[in-house]
Amino acid sequence: MKLDLTALADEHLAAARTAPHGRSAHLIMHDGVLRQSVIALTAGTSLDEHNSPPAASLQVLRGRVNLTMAGRAEELPAGTLRMLTERHGVTALDDAVVLLTAVND
Repeated sequence: MKLDLTALADEHLAAARTAPHGRSAHLIMHDGVLRQSVIALTAGTSLDEHNSPPAASLQVLRGRVNLTMAGRAEELPAGTLRMLTERHGVTALDDAVVLLTAVND
């Protein structure tokens, strides 16, 4: 399977900008335990804190997000790839698009 992440980011950011909750997400790959999703968030939109799967990473494709984990916050700009090892939440500081990769056992 071949995907154009730039086109997906454009599509979902446009959808997020018109969505009532300011976000748009799409599962782009599901192969056994591997799942990858594109998630677009408008500035100020959050994904509430939730538990991390056994193996996960967050790659910022566009904009900037604030990642909260264990009571601390970390700003992630476009181009950043971050492992997710514990309970976390995400807030878009700018209109942003992320690629979430997760492996569930």
